Amino acid sequence: MAARRSRHGRDVALRTHWVVLTILLVCLAGALLLQGYTQHLFGTAPDGEAPPRSSAKAVPREISAGGPIIDAAGTKHRSARPKPRTIALTFDDGPDPVWTPKVLDLLRAHKVRATFFVVGTEVAKHPTLTRRIVAEGHELGVHTFTHADLATLPDWRRSLELRQSQLILAGAAGISTPLLRPPYSSSANAVADPDWTAIQRARAEGYLTVLSTQDSEDWRRPGVNRIVANSTPKGRNGQILLMHDAGGDRTQTLAALERLIPQLSRKGFRFTTVSESVGLAKPMQPATTSERWRGLAVIGAIRLSDVTLTIITWLLYAAGALSVLRAIAVLVAARRHARGRTSLEWGPAVTQPVTVIVPAYNESAGIEAAVRSLVASDHPVEVIVVDDGSSDGTADLVESLGLPGVRVIRQPNAGKPAALNTGLQAASYELVVMVDGDTVFEPDAVRMLIQPFADPRVGAVSGNAKVGNRRGLLGRWQHIEYVVGFNLDRRLFDLAECMPTVPGAVGGFRRSALLRIGGVSDVTLAEDTDLTMALCRDGWRVVYEERAKAWTEAPASLSALWRQRYRWCYGTLQAMWKHRGALVQRGPAGKLGRRGLGYLLLFQVLLPLLAPVVDVFALYGLVFLDPVRIIGLWLAFLGLQAAMGFYAFRLDGERPGPLWSLPLQQFVYRQLMYLVVIQSVFTALAGSRLRWQRMERYGSLEVPAGTT
Repeated sequence: MAARRSRHGRDVALRTHWVVLTILLVCLAGALLLQGYTQHLFGTAPDGEAPPRSSAKAVPREISAGGPIIDAAGTKHRSARPKPRTIALTFDDGPDPVWTPKVLDLLRAHKVRATFFVVGTEVAKHPTLTRRIVAEGHELGVHTFTHADLATLPDWRRSLELRQSQLILAGAAGISTPLLRPPYSSSANAVADPDWTAIQRARAEGYLTVLSTQDSEDWRRPGVNRIVANSTPKGRNGQILLMHDAGGDRTQTLAALERLIPQLSRKGFRFTTVSESVGLAKPMQPATTSERWRGLAVIGAIRLSDVTLTIITWLLYAAGALSVLRAIAVLVAARRHARGRTSLEWGPAVTQPVTVIVPAYNESAGIEAAVRSLVASDHPVEVIVVDDGSSDGTADLVESLGLPGVRVIRQPNAGKPAALNTGLQAASYELVVMVDGDTVFEPDAVRMLIQPFADPRVGAVSGNAKVGNRRGLLGRWQHIEYVVGFNLDRRLFDLAECMPTVPGAVGGFRRSALLRIGGVSDVTLAEDTDLTMALCRDGWRVVYEERAKAWTEAPASLSALWRQRYRWCYGTLQAMWKHRGALVQRGPAGKLGRRGLGYLLLFQVLLPLLAPVVDVFALYGLVFLDPVRIIGLWLAFLGLQAAMGFYAFRLDGERPGPLWSLPLQQFVYRQLMYLVVIQSVFTALAGSRLRWQRMERYGSLEVPAGTT
């Protein structure tokens, strides 16, 4: 079979795909980390609400009793005060797209220049506004990158806050500045030991610290009169006045400025920048070309992270909506299907004999149990085992059993579709059942499977495939998937008359219908899906009979499971593409196209593709958002799956014990399944062709009780 199936194409170079996926996930994680840092580690408390400090013993006397502008270089610490009758008007927390332009308009109207201590993340959002501040002759100072309390930060983050702020200023306005106002600072006499340490570390990086002498307390919004009173000097001494152009509604600030500037000007006060108030020459300097480009890169990264989070948010909404929609759809359909089936009569009982076709390639491990279970059926059958060039003695083993009604046909290795077509040509009866060589039937499975053929519109019937080797976590997880995923979906497809797949493990067909569409095609790796879709497009109805139970051997290792599901998924994509014309057809073909293919595209392709985004965002939420809320949402999602699981197990008459492993399934099995889909989509988009990947047989199934 390998020789035949290798013609489907070369092995796919998986490494390139995984490199691309890894790069995408790393970029996504990086964007979310940057977004989380800039948005959710942002200090949102007003500057006036300074955190409590304990001791000020380490603060030199010349600093605590000195001026508001501090140079902490070396051992000789210096400070400076504004000149008499000089007011350095300063604004913190901007730029703000609403209030900063209004402040600038007011200052221009009064021909006043000021100093704006800007927050790096806000500059990145509003670079044009930052350039306007500089262009109109105002001065810029650093107010950190995320409005963080420098006194409480570790050294690495303190340095990051200052360095990134400077780079963003370089990228946005093309300048660098040595002026720094630490968030939550006030006057020099309020400097505590942690503040002094932060001031010294900042000076080591080239910064002069600018505190204030008067706080307008406009952040409290106490009323215009109170802001004016707080901002009015008590004597002739120069002042550094703290106000805000961001952080909330600044209507009172604007109104206070309209009164304050003329009022103090009449008293002989002059408004100016911080540097001019102390005679500091041109603190702002042009940034280097390297700094500008690096700054632009930082701004671009922040904007990209914002866009990424917006996209992810919408994708999360889409994933959540799809998950809930699928849950509601399959549960409602399953309930209606179960109620309808109990009273449904296809017609007179079907009693005619059936041909069972078993394609076999190196199936010696499980073929005996499979054939014995078929012979033990309570319905008359002929069993045709088509040995497709096995090299492990499969044909000899079946012949040695000497079972009545069992024929062996040998042929050179040509592939499973060819083996099935050989069986079709040799079949003696109109109704045929196709069975994988690792599948064990229950005694009544064949009889139950063919009863829907009493309806002449039915061309194929899907049986209920169950996992036989359920021991261990992997077996339990596949058992849950078969019962909850595959069988609930089949009930929905049955009601919607758009069944896309009759599984190769247990399926019944009209021989004449199969011959009319040309038999089993070998152009896809999912011959069962391709065949079922072809029947639907030919006008036949395909139904699900849950009472026809057969036990199949599931992969016993993650690597084997990967190979099987990769082949299934890629083959399904091939079949969907092959039958895409059904989307615009009418009748049964149109139902397959618009309902069946639409469902597969939404819930078996798009939803798994969104799964990595959901997982990455969950980690993001645990770190930067409310972890209790994130865990609550995850538990709600798990609860929804558990509810589906209990109901599906009840419908299938299964004991719910394996569902205890459902939470663990979310951390391993689910990721494996969506990685399979991602890899399959990558393979399809790259135009590569996947070769056949056969599952290793272990012979772990046993004939159910009551068979011989």
